[in-house]
Amino acid sequence: MKRLGKTVVHGMVAATAFAAFVAQAATIRVACSGVGQEFELCKGAAQAWAKKTGNEVQIVTPPNDASERLALYQQLLSAGSDKIDVLQIDVVWPGLLGNHLLDLKPHAKGAEKAHLEGFIANNTNDDRLVAMPWFANAGLLFYRKDLLQKYNEEVPMTWDDLTAVAKKVQDGERAFGNDKMWGYVWQGRAYEGLTCDALEWVVSYNGGTIVDKDGTVSIKNQNAAKALQTAASWVGSISPTAVLNYAEEEARGVFQAGNAVFMRNWPYAWSLAQGDDSVIKGKVGVAMLPKGGTGGRNAATLGGESLAVSKYSKNAVAAADLVMYMTSAAVQKERAIKGSFNPTIVALYKDAEIITANPFMGELHGTFTSAVGRPTTVTGPRYNQVSNQFWNAAHEVLSGKAEADEALGRLEQSLTRLGRGGKWH
Repeated sequence: MKRLGKTVVHGMVAATAFAAFVAQAATIRVACSGVGQEFELCKGAAQAWAKKTGNEVQIVTPPNDASERLALYQQLLSAGSDKIDVLQIDVVWPGLLGNHLLDLKPHAKGAEKAHLEGFIANNTNDDRLVAMPWFANAGLLFYRKDLLQKYNEEVPMTWDDLTAVAKKVQDGERAFGNDKMWGYVWQGRAYEGLTCDALEWVVSYNGGTIVDKDGTVSIKNQNAAKALQTAASWVGSISPTAVLNYAEEEARGVFQAGNAVFMRNWPYAWSLAQGDDSVIKGKVGVAMLPKGGTGGRNAATLGGESLAVSKYSKNAVAAADLVMYMTSAAVQKERAIKGSFNPTIVALYKDAEIITANPFMGELHGTFTSAVGRPTTVTGPRYNQVSNQFWNAAHEVLSGKAEADEALGRLEQSLTRLGRGGKWH
C-alpha cells in the first residue's frame, strides 16, 4: 500500500508539473516572407525553436510586396492587434513602426554587439532596440559567365558598357534561336523595390540621395535625370516592357530560366541559381553594379531584414526568445549556406563554410559595408510617402509618360512641401 501511495503521489506530482508546463507553453505567430527560400528557412528555424522550448509556432505569410506588407503591419499595429507576435521587417521600417515594437535590449543581453554596428544603429529608436538584425542585403549584378565568355566580353564597369554588352549578347542569342533572351532584367514595378533600383542609378551618376542627410531635397539635377533616362532607354530594348511590372521574383524567374544575360537582384538569388534544378547552375557570376559613367561610382542600396516583437503580443517574453534564437550565429550561418542570406554577425564573414558556399560574400564584402542607405533617418515617419512619390516619378519616366526633368521637377516640389519648407529636419 505504501508503495502504491508513493506511485499515486508521484503520478499526481507529474500530472501537476505537466499541467503547469502546458499552461506556460505559448503559441507564437511569426511572419515569414514567401520570397525564394525565405519561407522554408524561416519556418524551419521557428519550428526548431518550438521543439527546443516546448512552445508552438504558427507561420503567417504576409504579402511579398514590401509596400503591401508594410500597410498590413501598420493596420494591425495601429489597431493594437495581437494577431502577429514576431514581425519580419525591412531595414527602412524601424522608424515607421518603432513605437509599436518591444524593446529587445533587455532580452538581447549584449548579443547585439556581435552584429553590424550600422544595422544596430538603424534598429535603435530613442535608445530602444526595436528589432534584431536577421540578414543584410545590397543590390548586386548577376551575370551569365558562359555567355560573356562566348561573346568575348568582360563584366561591364559602367551602365553604358552594360547596355552595349547586353544588346550584343541578346541579339546574338536570338539569332541562334533563343527569341526569349533579354539583356537585362531588374525591378521596375511601382513599389519599394523600384526605389532601391532607381536610387542605385541616381547615386551611381552622382545625382544625390533624394533627400540628403542635411535635409536638402536634392533630386532635381541633371545627373539624376541622366540616370533615369538611361534606365528608361532599356525598356523594350534590352529589357522587356513587362519589366515595368517586375519585382524580385519576376526578374529571377526570367534570369534563372536562362533568358537574361544580366540581372539586378539581392544575394538570395545566388543559391537558387546554383540549385540542382537550375538550368544556369555553374554559369552565374556576381559583381558590383556598374558605375554611372566617367566620374560615377558603384552604388548598391542597403537592404536587409530584421525580426521584431509586437508590443501587443500576449507572449512577449517567449516571442523575444524566438527572435534571439532566429537571429543567432548558428541560424544565420545555416541561412547563409543554404539560402545565401548575408549574415549580420560580423564574425561569420570569416567562416570558411559560408565563403565556400557563397564566394561573393568574401569578394564583395565591401559592397555590403559601403551600401547606400535610403533617406529613412532624415525623413522619419514620412519616409513611406517620400519613397512612394520617388518610385512613382521613376515609373513615369521608365514607362515613357514623362521626361526625367519634368518628373523630377514635380517630385522636388512635392517633397519640398512634404518637408514643410524645403528642408527636412
